[in-house]
Amino acid sequence: MIGISLRPALFAIAVVGLSAGFVARVTGFGAWSGPIWAATAIPVLIALLIEIFRSLRSGQIGLDIVALLSMSAALTFGEYLAAAIVALMYSGGRFLETYADRKARRDMSQLLARAPRFAMLHRDGALAEIPIDAIEPGDRLLIRRGDVVPVDGVVAEGMAILDQSALTGEAMPVRQKAGEEVMSGAANAGEAFDLVASRRAAESTYAAIVRLVEQAGQSRAPMSRLADRYSLVFLGITVAIAGLAWLLTGDPIRAVAVLVVATPCPLILAVPIAWVSGMSRAARSGILVKGGTALETMARIKVLVIDKTGTLTIGMPEVTDIRCADMFQPDEILRLAASLDQASQHAIAAAIVANARRRGLTLGVPSGVAESPGEGVTGEVEGHRVAVGGRHYVSSKLGKPIPRKQGIAPGTVTVAVGIDGMHAGEIVLADRLREGTQKLLQNLREVGVDRVVLATGDRADVAHAVTAGLDINSVRAELTPDGKVLVVLSERKQGPVMMAGDGVNDAPALAAADVGVAMGARGAAASAQAADVVLLVDDVNRIVPAIRIAQYSRGIALQSVIAGIALSGLAMIAAAFGYLPPVQGAILQEVFDVAVIVNALRALGGGAGTGRGREPA
Repeated sequence: MIGISLRPALFAIAVVGLSAGFVARVTGFGAWSGPIWAATAIPVLIALLIEIFRSLRSGQIGLDIVALLSMSAALTFGEYLAAAIVALMYSGGRFLETYADRKARRDMSQLLARAPRFAMLHRDGALAEIPIDAIEPGDRLLIRRGDVVPVDGVVAEGMAILDQSALTGEAMPVRQKAGEEVMSGAANAGEAFDLVASRRAAESTYAAIVRLVEQAGQSRAPMSRLADRYSLVFLGITVAIAGLAWLLTGDPIRAVAVLVVATPCPLILAVPIAWVSGMSRAARSGILVKGGTALETMARIKVLVIDKTGTLTIGMPEVTDIRCADMFQPDEILRLAASLDQASQHAIAAAIVANARRRGLTLGVPSGVAESPGEGVTGEVEGHRVAVGGRHYVSSKLGKPIPRKQGIAPGTVTVAVGIDGMHAGEIVLADRLREGTQKLLQNLREVGVDRVVLATGDRADVAHAVTAGLDINSVRAELTPDGKVLVVLSERKQGPVMMAGDGVNDAPALAAADVGVAMGARGAAASAQAADVVLLVDDVNRIVPAIRIAQYSRGIALQSVIAGIALSGLAMIAAAFGYLPPVQGAILQEVFDVAVIVNALRALGGGAGTGRGREPA
């Protein structure tokens, strides 16, 4: 393609040259008009030759060849004004494409521009401004009103009001209470609050999003040109009509006129603009699409293969029940167990602590902690001797057996709790379905997904228990990463396949699918790198607006192709019969350019929104 840095210069040459030719004509120097217009067309013609040569070297034959033929023929047969108008049309179209591209990418580039570089750290009773790369887990930071949260962390105390619209597309601020996690990249929309860092800057959510945006801009696959699929046919028809008009009438100017009105600038430019606009629109909804090809394919998805843990379910165990022995209360069991579990890094311990904080329980400081990795932990909390862990572990600490409870559902985890030598009860945890899962499945059918398949490495009984009552066509359980790939490949016979997942084990299947969708920037780096689409917020329901945006953009791109071919076809017939001379044809084609490209820009902001409760038209 014409170098982006050269496009303004070529457009300026075309404007100045065309204007200079008219000035020469009206000031009595009409003999100079033709050479000026010819000189105007030549730089654009040379740039076009270079572009076509590069395309041919890469094995691509595009509609740019028609533009080359029209300018060359106009210059050869002395239709210099027509050549200059085509040069203006082509260079102006490329210049407009650059403008539209930058406008459409603005939403993604704003993510990069918002990246904070410094943070306010509480140190020795004072505040110090430090680079965010110097932040360590456990540091206490002051987040002022308007600041962008620099690292992932938890609210130290009080309440935080956060604007997450740049990350999630959700316009309404969210409230985070003390102990709740805060995602880096959110902006403080309320009063200043203290944040306790839980990750370094390079490991935080926002840093991962920035890396993904940069990757999408630097290593994006070439955008699909719908028009180029028909380029050879269109080129053949154009040359045939031009040749017949010349052969049957003996007038080469008719052939020139046919080539001029066939110049397919609307097709060459409007389709990529529609894809870029769709990508930008998706970014505003927290959906990062890594290229036009992915967006186009997503519009045709017929099968969704979806992982269970972290995708269809929350991905983190949550407390679902507390079973108490005599003389113990649920909140006291949870409070003492969570107090002790603050000293453990086990995922189950973290879930118990998080649940206790959400319930507003005041946690004590544990002492004398001893942990057996993967089994349990013991220690003292507020004068009580507490043991938390598996049934056999707690039983060994109490010195007496703990009866096995009945009625434990598949997929749940039971944590035994001992207090002061007595069996106090059990805390039951499970990885529950995400809210709105049934509605998601219904919406998927509405956007044309005919088949939904659950593919998980979990046990079959757990998979079937989780999906009971859901509108899922097939459940495939106990799969290895290779097994998930085979599921994706086997479903291809039903149509284009989308795979959604978040773990390292999902990466091969994401790469094998026609479109891979990674869940959130907090998911495994391997899955985000392998995917074509990354949901920047941990919300599987964003798949539906992503598909709708893709379908809306594809519809506009197809409109551009159909309208461009139809208008050019009618104009070519008129030119072949002598009703449309080259100059008038070039002017008419300029009108086609503007109309079709403006239509393509509708993909950027036209139709209904894509926020919560709104969908593209």
